[in-house]
Amino acid sequence: MDETEREHGPWRRNLRVLWFCTFVAGMAFSEIMPFLSLYISSLGDYTKSQVTMYSGLVYAADFFVSAIASPLWGMVADRKGRKLMLLRSSLGTAGAMALMGFATSVWQLVALRALQGVFAGFISNAQALVASQTPRNHSGASLSTLMTGVTSGMLLGPVIGGVLAQVFSIRLTFFITAALLFITFIMSWVLVEEKFKPVQKKPASERSHNPLAAFPNPKLILVLLTSTLIVQFGNISISPIISLYVKELMHNVGPITVVAGVIAALPGISNIFASPRLGRYGDEHGSGKVLIFGYVFAFLMYLPQGLVTSVWVLGILRFMIGISDGALFPEIQTLLTKNSPVELTSTVFSWNQSFQAIGNMLGSLLGGWIAGVFNYNAVFFSTAALMLINLALIWWLVPEIRKSKVQSAA
Repeated sequence: MDETEREHGPWRRNLRVLWFCTFVAGMAFSEIMPFLSLYISSLGDYTKSQVTMYSGLVYAADFFVSAIASPLWGMVADRKGRKLMLLRSSLGTAGAMALMGFATSVWQLVALRALQGVFAGFISNAQALVASQTPRNHSGASLSTLMTGVTSGMLLGPVIGGVLAQVFSIRLTFFITAALLFITFIMSWVLVEEKFKPVQKKPASERSHNPLAAFPNPKLILVLLTSTLIVQFGNISISPIISLYVKELMHNVGPITVVAGVIAALPGISNIFASPRLGRYGDEHGSGKVLIFGYVFAFLMYLPQGLVTSVWVLGILRFMIGISDGALFPEIQTLLTKNSPVELTSTVFSWNQSFQAIGNMLGSLLGGWIAGVFNYNAVFFSTAALMLINLALIWWLVPEIRKSKVQSAA
């Protein structure tokens, strides 16, 4: 599809529909994610160390399977269409979520999280569909706008989930999550239109053994994928312990699940306002500049979170993290889009999802381990250090990012 076809295609309608679908999906996932550790603690008589370790394992199960499955689904998407993958992911994940509401042991929860990983990929396929149909000069703003759908949903999800957990039970949120994901299945089926041209499979004699050979700047692609892993590693290492950290700061007194839900949602508020503006700035002045800003700002916001003694100060700092998230994830995706052949859009987004899943898995396991061996604040210190390491990686390996706009692939 050339730029003229893209400009006159259904990309604006798809963006609006998929914004709402990712909003619903983000709300559905975030309803239960901040409280998985509390749900685990209700399944048995565990010590603090055991809960953090099991939380890491439960989080990691989904991501481990997703890291393996995502590249395979990406190849299918490039040949069969991204809309089909939206339907597969939303329906399958809805079923897995509903089953989690019936779990009676940690190991059942681990198995069901692994099943969820098989069907993972709704948001990444929505991003791939939008990226493949949107004119390149609008890709940064469009992907950033789409990201606000996810973050807006994640903003409301923990608050709604926290109230439901307080008034009813955490189990109920799994069934609500399943229902919301089924709604995204119906909407994607009925309202999303995809003008899709399948990728033709090359003869064996013409295929390269190097999967990056088709990209004009393979080193850039590899660095960006690694950056996705590192950023997600840092972010997710906090997820298993955030509600437990809030509980500690509140001295186990008060509406802990409600406060934890609000704290988990705060980054979404700033992200909603920051992400589209940063995306437009990146389209006009260079995505690399926004990316570098995101790393520096993330370091400055993560470090003091490990030093706080008040849940209010933690809330302010978590609010500011939304700005760095609005700079990092959309701009990495934008740079991947602008530097990848159109016919490999789903492939590169599936790789990105796979690296994200690996970061999720390692972050879940090591975040729980760090919290169990040291304390909760050590997780924030390690995340801040990772942001500096990632910035150094980009600064030295891909200097063109900081010097000027990275050229788009033809």
